[in-house]
Amino acid sequence: MAVSAPTLVPTAQVLATAESEGPLNLHVPPGFFPASGVEVAAPLPPLGELDPAVALPPPLPPLRDGPGGLPYPLALPQLNFGVVGHLYYTDRATALSRAREAGFRWFRQQIHWRDIEDESGAFFWGELDAIVADVHASGMLLMLNITRSPAWYTANGADGLPSDPATLARFSGALAERYRGRVHAILIWNEQNLAYENGGRIDPEDPGHFVEIMAACYQAIKAVDPSILVVVGAPASTATNHPEIAMDSISYLRAMYTYRDGMLRDYFDIQALHPGGSANPPETLYPDQPSNAQGWTDHPSFYFRHVENQRRVMEETGMGAHQVWITEFGWATANNTPGYEFGHQISFETQRDYIVGAIWYTFEHYPWVSNMFLWNLNFTVLQREAGRDPRHEQGSFSIVNADWSPRPAFWGIQQAIAQVRERQ
Repeated sequence: MAVSAPTLVPTAQVLATAESEGPLNLHVPPGFFPASGVEVAAPLPPLGELDPAVALPPPLPPLRDGPGGLPYPLALPQLNFGVVGHLYYTDRATALSRAREAGFRWFRQQIHWRDIEDESGAFFWGELDAIVADVHASGMLLMLNITRSPAWYTANGADGLPSDPATLARFSGALAERYRGRVHAILIWNEQNLAYENGGRIDPEDPGHFVEIMAACYQAIKAVDPSILVVVGAPASTATNHPEIAMDSISYLRAMYTYRDGMLRDYFDIQALHPGGSANPPETLYPDQPSNAQGWTDHPSFYFRHVENQRRVMEETGMGAHQVWITEFGWATANNTPGYEFGHQISFETQRDYIVGAIWYTFEHYPWVSNMFLWNLNFTVLQREAGRDPRHEQGSFSIVNADWSPRPAFWGIQQAIAQVRERQ
Protein backbone atom coordinates (compact mmCIF):
# COMPACT_ATOMS: atom_id res chain seq x y z
CA MET A 1 0.00 0.00 0.00
CA ALA A 2 2.89 2.31 0.68
CA VAL A 3 6.50 2.54 -0.31
CA SER A 4 9.15 2.77 2.34
CA ALA A 5 12.88 3.29 2.27
CA PRO A 6 14.88 0.05 1.89
CA THR A 7 16.38 0.47 5.36
CA LEU A 8 13.00 0.03 7.04
CA VAL A 9 11.37 -3.22 8.10
CA PRO A 10 10.96 -5.34 4.92
CA THR A 11 7.47 -5.42 3.48
CA ALA A 12 5.70 -8.63 4.32
CA GLN A 13 2.17 -9.84 4.23
CA VAL A 14 0.03 -12.40 6.07
CA LEU A 15 -3.36 -14.06 5.78
CA ALA A 16 -5.24 -16.46 8.14
CA THR A 17 -8.53 -17.81 9.54
CA ALA A 18 -10.24 -18.01 12.93
CA GLU A 19 -11.57 -21.46 12.22
CA SER A 20 -10.69 -24.40 10.01
CA GLU A 21 -12.53 -24.12 6.72
CA GLY A 22 -11.23 -27.19 4.94
CA PRO A 23 -9.27 -27.33 1.69
CA LEU A 24 -9.01 -24.52 -0.78
CA ASN A 25 -11.81 -24.27 -3.27
CA LEU A 26 -10.96 -23.62 -6.53
CA HIS A 27 5.07 3.07 -0.41
CA VAL A 28 4.61 6.41 -1.53
CA PRO A 29 1.06 7.26 -0.39
CA PRO A 30 -1.81 5.62 -2.26
CA GLY A 31 -1.85 8.67 -4.59
CA PHE A 32 1.35 10.63 -5.10
CA PHE A 33 1.78 14.35 -4.62
CA PRO A 34 1.90 15.91 -8.08
CA ALA A 35 5.30 17.56 -8.42
CA SER A 36 6.59 20.16 -10.83
CA GLY A 37 7.10 18.58 -14.22
CA VAL A 38 5.13 15.50 -13.27
CA GLU A 39 2.21 14.48 -15.46
CA VAL A 40 -0.92 13.53 -13.55
CA ALA A 41 -3.40 11.16 -15.12
CA ALA A 42 -6.84 12.62 -15.77
CA PRO A 43 -9.71 11.00 -13.88
CA LEU A 44 -11.70 8.40 -15.76
CA PRO A 45 -15.27 9.25 -16.74
CA PRO A 46 -17.81 8.51 -14.00
CA LEU A 47 -18.70 4.85 -13.65
CA GLY A 48 -21.58 3.86 -15.85
CA GLU A 49 -20.59 6.26 -18.66
CA LEU A 50 -18.74 4.98 -21.72
CA ASP A 51 -15.42 6.59 -22.55
CA PRO A 52 -15.80 7.62 -26.20
CA ALA A 53 -12.10 6.95 -26.76
CA VAL A 54 -12.47 3.30 -25.76
CA ALA A 55 -14.08 0.69 -27.98
CA LEU A 56 -16.67 -1.69 -26.64
CA PRO A 57 -15.12 -4.48 -24.55
CA PRO A 58 -14.19 -7.59 -26.51
CA PRO A 59 -16.26 -10.68 -25.73
CA LEU A 60 -15.05 -12.88 -22.92
CA PRO A 61 -13.18 -15.99 -24.08
CA PRO A 62 -15.04 -19.31 -23.81
CA LEU A 63 -14.46 -21.42 -20.72
CA ARG A 64 -11.69 -23.91 -21.23
CA ASP A 65 -9.45 -26.29 -19.39
CA GLY A 66 -6.19 -24.98 -18.00
CA PRO A 67 -3.00 -26.68 -16.84
CA GLY A 68 -3.57 -30.09 -15.30
CA GLY A 69 -7.10 -30.22 -16.72
CA LEU A 70 -8.27 -27.70 -14.11
CA PRO A 71 -10.62 -24.86 -15.06
CA TYR A 72 -9.03 -21.75 -16.50
CA PRO A 73 -8.70 -19.31 -14.91
CA LEU A 74 -8.75 -20.69 -11.39
CA ALA A 75 -11.11 -18.81 -9.06
CA LEU A 76 -12.50 -18.81 -5.52
CA PRO A 77 -16.24 -19.43 -5.08
CA GLN A 78 -16.80 -16.69 -2.51
CA LEU A 79 -15.13 -13.72 -0.83
CA ASN A 80 -12.14 -14.71 1.32
CA PHE A 81 -10.15 -12.64 3.80
CA GLY A 82 -6.43 -12.41 4.46
CA VAL A 83 -3.90 -10.21 6.17
CA VAL A 84 -0.45 -8.94 5.23
CA GLY A 85 2.09 -9.69 7.89
CA HIS A 86 5.71 -10.57 8.48
CA LEU A 87 6.91 -13.90 9.88
CA TYR A 88 10.68 -13.66 9.39
CA TYR A 89 12.59 -13.72 12.68
CA THR A 90 9.65 -12.78 14.87
CA ASP A 91 7.14 -14.46 17.16
CA ARG A 92 5.38 -16.50 14.49
CA ALA A 93 3.18 -18.38 16.93
CA THR A 94 1.60 -15.19 18.24
CA ALA A 95 1.33 -13.64 14.77
CA LEU A 96 -0.48 -16.67 13.38
CA SER A 97 -2.68 -16.95 16.45
CA ARG A 98 -3.71 -13.31 16.23
CA ALA A 99 -4.37 -13.61 12.49
CA ARG A 100 -6.64 -16.59 13.04
CA GLU A 101 -8.36 -14.95 15.98
CA ALA A 102 -9.23 -11.92 13.83
CA GLY A 103 -10.90 -14.26 11.34
CA PHE A 104 -8.43 -14.25 8.46
CA ARG A 105 -8.14 -17.37 6.35
CA TRP A 106 -5.15 -16.34 4.23
CA PHE A 107 -1.67 -15.16 5.17
CA ARG A 108 0.47 -13.20 2.73
CA GLN A 109 4.24 -13.25 3.20
CA GLN A 110 6.56 -11.25 0.98
CA ILE A 111 9.91 -12.80 0.11
CA HIS A 112 13.02 -11.23 -1.41
CA TRP A 113 14.39 -13.37 -4.22
CA ARG A 114 17.81 -11.73 -3.83
CA ASP A 115 18.08 -13.18 -0.29
CA ILE A 116 17.45 -16.76 -1.45
CA GLU A 117 19.39 -17.29 -4.70
CA ASP A 118 23.14 -16.69 -4.91
CA GLU A 119 25.24 -15.85 -7.94
CA SER A 120 25.93 -19.52 -8.65
CA GLY A 121 22.19 -20.18 -9.00
CA ALA A 122 21.95 -22.13 -5.74
CA PHE A 123 18.94 -21.58 -3.46
CA PHE A 124 19.24 -21.04 0.29
CA TRP A 125 15.71 -21.15 1.66
CA GLY A 126 16.66 -20.66 5.31
CA GLU A 127 13.90 -19.23 7.51
CA LEU A 128 11.31 -19.57 4.76
CA ASP A 129 11.16 -23.33 5.35
CA ALA A 130 10.06 -22.73 8.95
CA ILE A 131 7.60 -20.02 7.92
CA VAL A 132 5.87 -22.26 5.38
CA ALA A 133 5.79 -25.14 7.85
CA ASP A 134 4.28 -23.00 10.62
CA VAL A 135 1.61 -21.45 8.39
CA HIS A 136 0.68 -24.90 7.11
CA ALA A 137 0.51 -26.32 10.64
CA SER A 138 -1.79 -23.46 11.66
CA GLY A 139 -4.34 -24.50 9.03
CA MET A 140 -4.13 -21.23 7.12
CA LEU A 141 -3.70 -20.75 3.39
CA LEU A 142 -0.47 -19.13 2.24
CA MET A 143 0.32 -16.71 -0.55
CA LEU A 144 3.99 -15.96 -1.16
CA ASN A 145 4.81 -12.66 -2.84
CA ILE A 146 8.07 -12.66 -4.82
CA THR A 147 9.94 -9.33 -5.07
CA ARG A 148 13.52 -7.96 -5.23
CA SER A 149 15.71 -9.53 -7.91
CA PRO A 150 19.35 -10.42 -7.35
CA ALA A 151 21.41 -7.54 -8.73
CA TRP A 152 23.15 -9.68 -11.34
CA TYR A 153 19.82 -10.43 -13.06
CA THR A 154 18.86 -6.79 -13.64
CA ALA A 155 19.94 -4.35 -16.33
CA ASN A 156 21.18 -1.71 -13.90
CA GLY A 157 22.41 -3.83 -11.00
CA ALA A 158 19.50 -2.79 -8.77
CA ASP A 159 16.74 -5.08 -7.47
CA GLY A 160 13.90 -4.42 -9.90
CA LEU A 161 12.44 -6.88 -12.38
CA PRO A 162 14.97 -9.17 -14.08
CA SER A 163 16.12 -8.59 -17.65
CA ASP A 164 15.53 -12.22 -18.63
CA PRO A 165 12.08 -13.61 -17.71
CA ALA A 166 13.55 -17.12 -17.58
CA THR A 167 15.52 -16.27 -14.42
CA LEU A 168 12.40 -15.44 -12.39
CA ALA A 169 10.55 -18.37 -13.97
CA ARG A 170 13.27 -20.72 -12.72
CA PHE A 171 12.98 -19.31 -9.20
CA SER A 172 9.16 -19.41 -9.25
CA GLY A 173 9.17 -23.03 -10.36
CA ALA A 174 11.66 -23.98 -7.66
CA LEU A 175 9.49 -22.23 -5.05
CA ALA A 176 6.40 -24.10 -6.21
CA GLU A 177 8.26 -27.40 -6.20
CA ARG A 178 9.76 -27.00 -2.74
CA TYR A 179 6.48 -26.01 -1.08
CA ARG A 180 4.06 -28.06 -3.16
CA GLY A 181 0.77 -28.51 -1.29
CA ARG A 182 1.66 -25.88 1.32
CA VAL A 183 1.68 -22.72 -0.81
CA HIS A 184 -1.69 -21.99 -2.36
CA ALA A 185 -0.97 -18.81 -4.33
CA ILE A 186 2.12 -17.09 -5.70
CA LEU A 187 2.01 -13.34 -6.28
CA ILE A 188 4.51 -12.07 -8.84
CA TRP A 189 5.95 -8.71 -7.75
CA ASN A 190 4.30 -5.76 -6.03
CA GLU A 191 3.51 -2.22 -7.23
CA GLN A 192 5.79 -2.61 -10.23
CA ASN A 193 4.50 0.68 -11.67
CA LEU A 194 6.61 2.48 -9.06
CA ALA A 195 10.18 3.31 -9.98
CA TYR A 196 11.23 2.26 -6.48
CA GLU A 197 9.81 -1.25 -7.02
CA ASN A 198 11.20 -1.44 -10.56
CA GLY A 199 14.88 -0.79 -9.97
CA GLY A 200 14.69 3.01 -9.92
CA ARG A 201 12.89 3.79 -13.16
CA ILE A 202 9.62 3.03 -14.96
CA ASP A 203 9.48 3.31 -18.76
CA PRO A 204 6.73 2.78 -21.37
CA GLU A 205 8.05 -0.65 -22.35
CA ASP A 206 8.04 -1.98 -18.78
CA PRO A 207 4.40 -3.22 -18.68
CA GLY A 208 5.07 -5.37 -21.73
CA HIS A 209 8.25 -6.74 -20.21
CA PHE A 210 6.29 -7.61 -17.10
CA VAL A 211 3.78 -9.55 -19.23
CA GLU A 212 6.65 -11.62 -20.62
CA ILE A 213 7.78 -12.30 -17.05
CA MET A 214 4.24 -13.30 -16.02
CA ALA A 215 3.96 -15.74 -18.95
CA ALA A 216 7.26 -17.40 -18.08
CA CYS A 217 6.47 -17.64 -14.36
CA TYR A 218 2.93 -18.91 -14.95
CA GLN A 219 4.17 -21.78 -17.10
CA ALA A 220 6.94 -22.69 -14.65
CA ILE A 221 4.60 -22.72 -11.63
CA LYS A 222 1.82 -24.62 -13.37
CA ALA A 223 4.27 -27.24 -14.66
CA VAL A 224 4.99 -28.10 -11.03
CA ASP A 225 1.55 -27.65 -9.43
CA PRO A 226 -1.43 -26.65 -11.59
CA SER A 227 -3.55 -25.95 -8.48
CA ILE A 228 -1.44 -22.97 -7.34
CA LEU A 229 -3.20 -19.68 -8.05
CA VAL A 230 -0.88 -17.40 -10.04
CA VAL A 231 -1.52 -13.76 -9.20
CA VAL A 232 -0.40 -10.71 -11.19
CA GLY A 233 1.23 -8.06 -8.99
CA ALA A 234 -0.88 -5.00 -8.22
CA PRO A 235 0.11 -1.56 -9.47
CA ALA A 236 0.19 1.13 -6.81
CA SER A 237 -2.84 3.41 -6.78
CA THR A 238 -1.33 6.62 -8.17
CA ALA A 239 -2.00 9.30 -10.79
CA THR A 240 1.65 10.26 -11.22
CA ASN A 241 3.53 9.80 -14.49
CA HIS A 242 7.25 10.39 -14.25
CA PRO A 243 9.96 7.86 -15.17
CA GLU A 244 11.78 8.33 -11.88
CA ILE A 245 8.61 8.10 -9.76
CA ALA A 246 5.75 6.09 -11.25
CA MET A 247 3.41 5.27 -14.10
CA ASP A 248 -0.22 5.85 -13.18
CA SER A 249 -2.10 2.67 -12.34
CA ILE A 250 -4.72 2.96 -15.10
CA SER A 251 -2.14 3.50 -17.84
CA TYR A 252 0.00 0.66 -16.51
CA LEU A 253 -2.90 -1.80 -16.47
CA ARG A 254 -4.04 -0.81 -19.95
CA ALA A 255 -0.53 -1.16 -21.37
CA MET A 256 -0.15 -4.54 -19.70
CA TYR A 257 -3.48 -5.88 -20.97
CA THR A 258 -3.07 -4.66 -24.55
CA TYR A 259 0.53 -5.82 -24.98
CA ARG A 260 0.78 -8.24 -27.92
CA ASP A 261 -3.00 -8.27 -28.46
CA GLY A 262 -3.79 -9.30 -24.90
CA MET A 263 -1.12 -11.96 -24.44
CA LEU A 264 -1.46 -11.82 -20.66
CA ARG A 265 -4.99 -13.23 -20.87
CA ASP A 266 -3.58 -16.76 -21.10
CA TYR A 267 -1.02 -16.52 -18.32
CA PHE A 268 -2.65 -15.66 -15.00
CA ASP A 269 -5.47 -16.67 -12.70
CA ILE A 270 -6.02 -13.58 -10.53
CA GLN A 271 -5.26 -9.87 -10.87
CA ALA A 272 -4.10 -8.20 -7.65
CA LEU A 273 -5.23 -4.60 -7.21
CA HIS A 274 -4.41 -1.94 -4.62
CA PRO A 275 -7.05 0.71 -3.92
CA GLY A 276 -6.29 4.07 -2.40
CA GLY A 277 -7.53 5.19 1.00
CA SER A 278 -5.75 8.21 2.48
CA ALA A 279 -8.25 9.71 4.97
CA ASN A 280 -11.27 9.08 2.77
CA PRO A 281 -14.25 6.92 3.83
CA PRO A 282 -14.52 3.73 1.78
CA GLU A 283 -17.83 4.62 0.13
CA THR A 284 -16.56 7.94 -1.31
CA LEU A 285 -15.02 8.49 -4.74
CA TYR A 286 -13.87 11.55 -6.67
CA PRO A 287 -15.42 13.29 -8.58
CA ASP A 288 -19.04 12.20 -8.08
CA GLN A 289 -18.94 11.46 -4.35
CA PRO A 290 -15.84 13.18 -2.96
CA SER A 291 -14.65 12.98 0.60
CA ASN A 292 -14.69 15.84 3.11
CA ALA A 293 -11.22 14.89 4.39
CA GLN A 294 -8.46 17.49 4.51
CA GLY A 295 -6.25 16.86 1.51
CA TRP A 296 -5.72 13.81 -0.72
CA THR A 297 -9.26 14.07 -2.08
CA ASP A 298 -8.98 15.51 -5.61
CA HIS A 299 -8.20 12.41 -7.67
CA PRO A 300 -9.77 8.90 -7.76
CA SER A 301 -6.42 7.27 -6.91
CA PHE A 302 -6.76 8.54 -3.32
CA TYR A 303 -9.91 6.46 -2.77
CA PHE A 304 -10.73 2.85 -1.91
CA ARG A 305 -13.28 2.75 -4.72
CA HIS A 306 -10.58 3.46 -7.30
CA VAL A 307 -10.51 -0.32 -7.56
CA GLU A 308 -13.67 0.09 -9.67
CA ASN A 309 -11.80 2.16 -12.24
CA GLN A 310 -9.04 -0.43 -12.37
CA ARG A 311 -11.54 -3.25 -12.78
CA ARG A 312 -13.18 -1.37 -15.62
CA VAL A 313 -9.89 -1.45 -17.54
CA MET A 314 -9.84 -5.23 -17.11
CA GLU A 315 -13.31 -5.51 -18.58
CA GLU A 316 -12.64 -3.08 -21.43
CA THR A 317 -9.61 -5.10 -22.52
CA GLY A 318 -11.22 -8.54 -22.30
CA MET A 319 -9.75 -9.62 -18.96
CA GLY A 320 -13.08 -9.70 -17.12
CA ALA A 321 -13.11 -13.51 -16.79
CA HIS A 322 -10.35 -13.19 -14.17
CA GLN A 323 -11.15 -12.43 -10.54
CA VAL A 324 -9.56 -9.62 -8.53
CA TRP A 325 -7.82 -9.94 -5.19
CA ILE A 326 -7.33 -6.73 -3.23
CA THR A 327 -3.89 -7.59 -1.88
CA GLU A 328 -3.41 -4.46 0.24
CA PHE A 329 -6.00 -2.14 1.75
CA GLY A 330 -6.11 -0.21 5.00
CA TRP A 331 -6.00 3.20 6.65
CA ALA A 332 -3.02 4.85 8.34
CA THR A 333 -3.39 6.45 11.76
CA ALA A 334 -1.20 9.18 13.30
CA ASN A 335 2.47 8.80 12.30
CA ASN A 336 5.60 10.85 11.67
CA THR A 337 6.41 9.79 8.10
CA PRO A 338 6.41 12.54 5.45
CA GLY A 339 3.76 11.95 2.83
CA TYR A 340 1.43 10.13 5.23
CA GLU A 341 0.11 13.15 7.08
CA PHE A 342 -3.42 12.11 6.16
CA GLY A 343 -3.11 9.56 8.98
CA HIS A 344 -3.45 12.35 11.53
CA GLN A 345 -7.12 12.57 10.58
CA ILE A 346 -7.74 8.89 11.42
CA SER A 347 -8.26 7.72 15.00
CA PHE A 348 -8.07 4.03 15.86
CA GLU A 349 -11.87 4.00 15.96
CA THR A 350 -12.13 5.64 12.54
CA GLN A 351 -9.61 3.15 11.19
CA ARG A 352 -11.88 0.36 12.45
CA ASP A 353 -14.96 1.90 10.87
CA TYR A 354 -13.32 2.47 7.49
CA ILE A 355 -11.86 -1.03 7.30
CA VAL A 356 -15.17 -2.60 8.26
CA GLY A 357 -16.93 -0.34 5.77
CA ALA A 358 -14.57 -1.47 3.01
CA ILE A 359 -15.26 -5.12 3.81
CA TRP A 360 -19.00 -4.61 3.56
CA TYR A 361 -18.77 -2.39 0.47
CA THR A 362 -16.73 -5.07 -1.30
CA PHE A 363 -19.08 -7.87 -0.26
CA GLU A 364 -22.15 -5.98 -1.43
CA HIS A 365 -20.83 -4.31 -4.63
CA TYR A 366 -17.86 -6.26 -6.03
CA PRO A 367 -18.79 -9.82 -7.06
CA TRP A 368 -15.54 -9.95 -9.03
CA VAL A 369 -13.41 -9.66 -5.85
CA SER A 370 -12.76 -13.01 -4.17
CA ASN A 371 -10.07 -12.11 -1.62
CA MET A 372 -9.18 -9.06 0.50
CA PHE A 373 -5.81 -8.77 2.23
CA LEU A 374 -5.59 -6.18 4.98
CA TRP A 375 -2.45 -4.07 5.27
CA ASN A 376 -1.23 -4.90 7.94
CA LEU A 377 -1.08 -7.20 10.97
CA ASN A 378 2.12 -6.72 12.93
CA PHE A 379 4.49 -4.02 11.70
CA THR A 380 4.18 -2.28 15.07
CA VAL A 381 5.73 -5.37 16.63
CA LEU A 382 8.50 -5.55 14.03
CA GLN A 383 9.42 -1.90 14.65
CA ARG A 384 9.65 -2.55 18.41
CA GLU A 385 11.73 -5.69 17.90
CA ALA A 386 14.11 -3.85 15.57
CA GLY A 387 14.42 -0.83 17.88
CA ARG A 388 12.98 1.45 15.19
CA ASP A 389 10.72 4.44 15.50
CA PRO A 390 7.28 3.19 16.63
CA ARG A 391 5.62 6.15 14.91
CA HIS A 392 6.63 5.08 11.39
CA GLU A 393 3.71 4.87 8.93
CA GLN A 394 3.97 1.10 8.48
CA GLY A 395 3.02 0.53 12.10
CA SER A 396 0.24 3.09 11.89
CA PHE A 397 -1.65 0.75 9.54
CA SER A 398 -1.32 -2.21 11.96
CA ILE A 399 -4.30 -3.73 13.79
CA VAL A 400 -2.27 -4.74 16.85
CA ASN A 401 -0.11 -2.65 19.14
CA ALA A 402 3.61 -3.25 19.67
CA ASP A 403 2.81 -5.62 22.56
CA TRP A 404 0.40 -7.65 20.35
CA SER A 405 -2.68 -6.25 22.09
CA PRO A 406 -5.53 -5.63 19.61
CA ARG A 407 -6.47 -2.20 18.37
CA PRO A 408 -10.18 -1.42 17.80
CA ALA A 409 -9.90 -2.44 14.12
CA PHE A 410 -8.98 -5.97 15.18
CA TRP A 411 -12.30 -6.51 16.92
CA GLY A 412 -14.27 -4.77 14.19
CA ILE A 413 -12.70 -6.98 11.52
CA GLN A 414 -13.38 -10.10 13.56
CA GLN A 415 -17.06 -9.25 13.80
CA ALA A 416 -17.41 -8.18 10.15
CA ILE A 417 -15.78 -11.33 8.77
CA ALA A 418 -17.97 -13.53 10.94
CA GLN A 419 -21.09 -11.70 9.75
CA VAL A 420 -20.08 -11.94 6.09
CA ARG A 421 -19.52 -15.66 6.47
CA GLU A 422 -22.98 -16.08 7.91
CA ARG A 423 -24.41 -14.52 4.75
CA GLN A 424 -22.32 -16.48 2.27
